[in-house]
Amino acid sequence: MTDTHRPLVIKTTSGLDRPETVNQAFTVAAAAVAAGAEVSLWLAGEAAWFALPGKAAELELEHAAPLQDLLEAVLAEGTVTLCTQCAARRGIAPGDVLPGIRIAGAPVFTEEILRPAAQALMY
Repeated sequence: MTDTHRPLVIKTTSGLDRPETVNQAFTVAAAAVAAGAEVSLWLAGEAAWFALPGKAAELELEHAAPLQDLLEAVLAEGTVTLCTQCAARRGIAPGDVLPGIRIAGAPVFTEEILRPAAQALMY
């Protein structure tokens, strides 16, 4: 197994309040997917809103790929998860999220980051 194919778990808590940080998390996730890595992107805190239709399109950042495109790339080849508690605090129900996004909590996150050779990044 090469390093580019080891599991990569990325968690972002940033939203429209921190556009550069959240865009960086999504960019790294999409680049890793393109490189053939197994990617799991977690949306927590203010990033929870990006699980809803149209929300990623609201983020505009000069000299950056559109967040919507990055999200679609990760959804196509990786896993995107919305934090259970973060969703509940924001009144986001399972039927509200984009197709392909799951809602899960700390036990699943912990399982993912404790897998052999997994790399976890936090933004």
